[in-house]
Parts: sequence; structure tokens; C-alpha cells
Amino acid sequence: RRVHGGFNPKMSMLLKFRLQPVFRAPCLRVDSRAITIPKPVSRAGSHHVWKKHARNPWGNFARPTLVADKAGKGIIDNPLTNKGTAFSQPERDRIGIRGLVPPRQMSMKAQIQRVLRNYHSLNEDLDKYLYLTDLQDRNETLYYKVLIEHIEEMAPVVYTPTVGAACMQFGNRFRRPRGMYFSAADRGQMAAMVYNWPSRAVDVIVVTDGSRILGLGDLGTNGMAIPIGKLALYVAAGGVDPSRVMPVMLDVGTNNENLLQDPFYLGLQHRRLEGDEYYAIVDEFLTAVRYRWPHVLVQFEDFASVHASTVLKKYKDEHLCFNDDIQGTGAVVLGATFAALKAKGLPATAIKEQRVMVVGAGSAGVGVSEAIAAAMEQLGLSSEAARANFYLFDKDGLLGHTRKTLNAEQRPFARKDLRDGLQRLEAVKDIRPTILLGLSSSRGIFTKELLKEVSKHQERPIIFSLSNPTANSECTAEQAYEWTEGKAIFASGSPFRPVHLDGKTFIPSQANNMYIFPGVGLGGVLSGARILDDSVFLAAARTLGDCCTPEMIAKGQLLPDVKDIRGVSHAIACSVIEATMASGAATINIDRADIAEYVEDSMYAPEYAPLVPVPYLDDGNF
Repeated sequence: RRVHGGFNPKMSMLLKFRLQPVFRAPCLRVDSRAITIPKPVSRAGSHHVWKKHARNPWGNFARPTLVADKAGKGIIDNPLTNKGTAFSQPERDRIGIRGLVPPRQMSMKAQIQRVLRNYHSLNEDLDKYLYLTDLQDRNETLYYKVLIEHIEEMAPVVYTPTVGAACMQFGNRFRRPRGMYFSAADRGQMAAMVYNWPSRAVDVIVVTDGSRILGLGDLGTNGMAIPIGKLALYVAAGGVDPSRVMPVMLDVGTNNENLLQDPFYLGLQHRRLEGDEYYAIVDEFLTAVRYRWPHVLVQFEDFASVHASTVLKKYKDEHLCFNDDIQGTGAVVLGATFAALKAKGLPATAIKEQRVMVVGAGSAGVGVSEAIAAAMEQLGLSSEAARANFYLFDKDGLLGHTRKTLNAEQRPFARKDLRDGLQRLEAVKDIRPTILLGLSSSRGIFTKELLKEVSKHQERPIIFSLSNPTANSECTAEQAYEWTEGKAIFASGSPFRPVHLDGKTFIPSQANNMYIFPGVGLGGVLSGARILDDSVFLAAARTLGDCCTPEMIAKGQLLPDVKDIRGVSHAIACSVIEATMASGAATINIDRADIAEYVEDSMYAPEYAPLVPVPYLDDGNF
């Protein structure tokens, strides 16, 4: 054995005694790519022969063993290795924690029951959020096991809508740091400070600058709860390894007057940097993380409209990145639209014939419009003809070509045939939209009079109220069904309960981005993609649109049940890999027939693995 300082016979005997399980099972470091290991094809001599796309060389001939870089209390303090009361008695001796945990060993099943009992004893969703956050900070394996098994119940607590309240209280309830903060005060230091992150490998980064958190506006560093929540769904819904994700806050200041005066605010208390200073910080951050982790996928999250499109446009052809508010929202709405067309008895090709009224002309509204327009173009429409099907509205009314404040992204959708500033109700009478989309973050903007007018001209109007959190929804599910007399094909950005009307039960779908970004991220990482182009999100949308059965669509359901989210993410990841291979963006080459198995083998599954501490070995090899 190799040990620090040369060969030591006594240490060699100690290793032989203490590390005996390593010689019976494959061995993974804590930050290894996945705990689930693909099956070997065959064995030759002392070497394993595995498929060329296999993640790990050991094969699945035994339970994997995690190699921890620390022993004793260091293992308990690390949420990636801590098992709480589930450490076996031999393991307690092996890793030096006998006496540091209660003597009784509990199974994971018993631990889950205790977590659920405590969870259900809480009445407020924010208290439940904080309880699960504490669990994540103690024991990530147990946290993700609970979250995966109860994803339908807990997803609204871990992310929208509860995460909005968590952001509002982030500074006041701060407990323990998670993720990294890159700030304007770190200019010139980011290339060095990125090495402060303990994991040697990172697959996915979610970064926000806190400038437009959900529909709540500028929350500065309090928006850190957003990347943390997104990455929890990357793991639970997408099967990304929790040891290989990193939430990031890009702190360039805040324009929120309350935060500037708040003595307990945790971020920089000066006004936001703008212009070249702002973009220089974004560039330095991306350069730093790409230098340390060349293949990392970066998801931009909740950037204000003034910067979101500019940042995406600058980096999308150079870095493996995407903006979830623009591309993710666009894909999930497009997928729900494909399903809505099925509900109307129309083929997917009918999308090019739809008249789309979009209330909300920010980055999300324009992003959704671009996604649907791209689908129309793929079916043969020119760019101009596709965009002629759209009518975008902001707080001042319809976007007309005479508007002087149009940005570059809005300009292709500006109307020349209708006057600028035309109000919504008047426009509905002229446009007679087949699809009404709300991305305005303006509560109740879909009034009773507006929805009645829409349904007057359409037998089955498609109405999507997409703003988050629930308090910002353009209308509720009950209002949509009641005011259209049950004719609406409805989806929302926030969850709503089933609606009972005139003896019928309508099941509203939540068009949440969690149906898209975990699968897109997983597929992007597994394909080794250099970039994610538009074909990726179109493929993801088509896959999502095919996930509902005819029986589900008949009940008004446009998207699959959240409890099936891992299966949805698996299907989307497969379609992303196919799309990146077709476009030449992928760096792997795998038979199409093997993609599903490859993705399944690579998805993280939270199970306790035997632990072995090896602080005294050079590299953990035996």
C-alpha cells in the first residue's frame, strides 16, 4: 500500500484490517459521478470490460462503497456522507464514530417515517420548507429519498410557490451557507476563489443575480433560495448527483430600497451595477467556473429582462448554458400547447394556425413566443409569418411597431396592422385569439369580462395563467373554468386544486418548468454537449407533449402527474441526447438503442452506501 511518507508495514496491516470491505465492492469517492453503477458486460482477468458509455469502471457486482476523505466527526458533519442513526455497528468502528451517534441503529425506512411525522405536524408551508432545509443540511441522502418518494406533495414546498416566501425571509432566517456567492467585491479574485468550492467535479450550476425573483422583483442575495431549490429538483426530478451541483448568487448590489436600509441584509448594500461593469462581472464568473470545470452546465435563473436576453445571446453559442425563464418556460408551455391541441382534436401541425395573445412582454413572454414561433417555423412557416400569429401586450397595451421603447427581442413581434397601446379587451374582439397566455406577474389581469369575451369566439379556448407565485396568477383555475362555462383548456404556473363544475371535475395542470429543466440538464451533461441549441428545447417540448394519455387529456390534464416526474425527466434526457447527437453538439457517440439504459444507469438514486475513510492514501486507489 502507498501511504504518505513512504511504505509503512504497520499501516499496511491496519489498512488490510480496517478496509476489508473495499476488496469486495467497487469504491467511489464522495464526489463521484453517481452511486448507481451500470452493469458490466464481461470481465477479463483483473479488469472489467464495460460498455463504452458506462459511467464507472467497476461494474455493478456489489454495492458501491463511498470513500470519504475524512473520518470520525467529519463524516457526520458532511451531509453527503452522514447517515444520522443509520450507521451500522461495524461501520461505526471502521469510520471512527462509535459513541458519537446514539447506539440504536435505525433503518432508512424508520428514518423516513420519523421525518414524515415531523413534517406533517407543521401547519405552515414555510415551516415545512425550513424543516426540509435543515434535513438537507444534515443528511442529503435521506432528504432526497423523502423528496423523491413524496415529490408531488413536497415539490410546491421545496420550490414554487413556497420558495417565494422563503426568499422574502432568507436573510432573517439564515442558518447555514449553501452554494457560493460571487460579488462585485470579488472582482479580479473569482478565478482563485472558485477553488474554495470543495467538490472536484461540478456538473450543473444554477446562478441568479437576484434581480427578478419570481414575480417578487429585486430581492438581491435573498434570491439564493432559488438556485438551491432548482438544484434540489435537478437531483430529485432529474437524477443529477447532489455532490456535483453548485448554487450561485451573483451579487452586483440591489435597487430594493428596503434591502438597502435593512441592517440584517446579507448582500452588498449599494445600487446595482449596470452596463459594462455588470457584464464584466458575469464574464469573469463564467470564465472562472469554466476554467475549473470545463464541461459544467450553467443555468441562468431569474435575471431581469434588461439583462436576461443579452446574457443568453452572448454565451449560448460558446458555453453549455441556457436561461430557464426564457427557454425552459418556452419549452414547457410549448409542450402543454401540443397537449392542448390534442384535447381539441387537432394534430400538432395545427400549431402553425393558432392566434396567440401573450399578456406579459418581458423575457419570459418573449421567450415563450419565440419557442412557439420556432415550432411553427419547423412546420414550414417563414420567420415573419410565424411571428405574425402573435400579439404581445405589456402594461401599456399591445406592442405596436411605433413604440419607441421596444427592445431587440420584442421588435420582431411588434404589430404593424394594429395601433400601439390597444387594450386587451378591445384587442380580443379584433384578434379572436385561440390561445391566451399570461406571463405578466399581475394578479387578476385575466378578468371575468376578458375570459368571457375570449370564450365567445372559441369553442375550446386555450388559457394558460403562468405567473408565479400563486398570488401573482392572472386568474385561478376555478375562475378560468367558471367564466368560460367549462370550455377552457387550462394550465397554470402555480398549483391549483381540481375544480368541480356542473357535475364535471377538471384537473388543472401546473405548467411548471420542473417538467423541463431537470431532463434538459441531465441530457446536456450526459451527452457531453458543447452547447444547447433550439433543437434541444423543441425536442424536449415534443416529448413532454406526448407524456399524457388520452384519458388524462380527456379530464383536462395537459401535463403528467408530478409523481411521475423522474420518468418524464428520463424521457426528455433521452430526447436531448438524440437532439445533440443529431446537431453535432454532443461529444459522445452512442447507439440510439442504448440511450434509455445509459440515462437510467446514470441517474442518482439516494441509498446509503458503505463508507470507508481513506485520509492517509494518496488517491484512494487500492
